[in-house]
Amino acid sequence: MKRTTALAASALSLSALTLLTACGSGNSDSGTDAADKPGATASRAKEVSPADRLAKLMITKADVDGHAVEEPSDEFVFAKSPDEVTLDKKVCAPLAYAMNQLPLGEPQADLTRVASKDGLNGGFTYVTLTAYEDGGAESAMAGLSKAVASCGDGFTAKSKSGTSPYDSVTAEPTTKAGDESLAFKSTMTVLGTTHTLHSAAVRHDDVIAVYFSVDGRAIAESRPSDVKLAAVVVGAQNAKLG
Repeated sequence: MKRTTALAASALSLSALTLLTACGSGNSDSGTDAADKPGATASRAKEVSPADRLAKLMITKADVDGHAVEEPSDEFVFAKSPDEVTLDKKVCAPLAYAMNQLPLGEPQADLTRVASKDGLNGGFTYVTLTAYEDGGAESAMAGLSKAVASCGDGFTAKSKSGTSPYDSVTAEPTTKAGDESLAFKSTMTVLGTTHTLHSAAVRHDDVIAVYFSVDGRAIAESRPSDVKLAAVVVGAQNAKLG
């Protein structure tokens, strides 16, 4: 999976700082007969997997005017799965996952794309979609909300790629979207330079969209950065989910 920009990840690494069955009544023979009917077979064939569903829901370049929408590179990932991340404060785990394009909670499938308008000069907005079984999305959002409220003084995440110490986490106001939404910003210091990272999460029924913005070039060049989420990207994705 694709978790962070090559420039941002390389900078963090270099500085050592671096997510039908028809439950029928009746006897077993009648169930078998129903399953063998052409209609039942066709119905199963039309079922869409969670991964395929997310692929159809994910924004493309055609949905976001003036932005490229691409599959991020695997070369400089912070971690390939939540299991590869360790934290000094377990309650903060959802924050580390959200900011490293890792799925929250117990997902059925997840998919990440990165949108940019001016390439390396304009920063990046990552979009991660995650699908859940009934109740899973609500639980994942609750965990993220608790983490935002509990981790104001920061936390440290570690993986094979390096260590990422986040100095602070602060809830941010957000326009209501989907069934529930939240936003937060975090700060981190890399080579003596402070960077502000913005994130948001929106739940639409059993799918969560997590947004994350970063300026990889600024981190690599030790320039302060504070790149907001691209409103056009967030709006287009929420509209596609809604």
